[in-house]
Amino acid sequence: MLRHEFQPGRLVAGLFLATAGVVFAGDAGGLWETPWFVVIPVVVGGLCLAGAAGVVSRAVRRRRAVAGRADPADPAQAPMDASR
Repeated sequence: MLRHEFQPGRLVAGLFLATAGVVFAGDAGGLWETPWFVVIPVVVGGLCLAGAAGVVSRAVRRRRAVAGRADPADPAQAPMDASR
């Protein structure tokens, strides 16, 4: 299996949408009574949290990429010489 980058926003969105599906399935199966409007806050809240997780994840990746990219022409970013 090919490796891919971890995307926490998609994970969070998937968990909340699966939760909404379980709520509707339980209502359809007669296990419990669920008003129709209960799923709206679950889905909207999950999408908002997924967006926030995606923004944080992207910011962390971008910050790591900038920190890992050193300019060899810049003496301030050059590695310290051990012989000094």
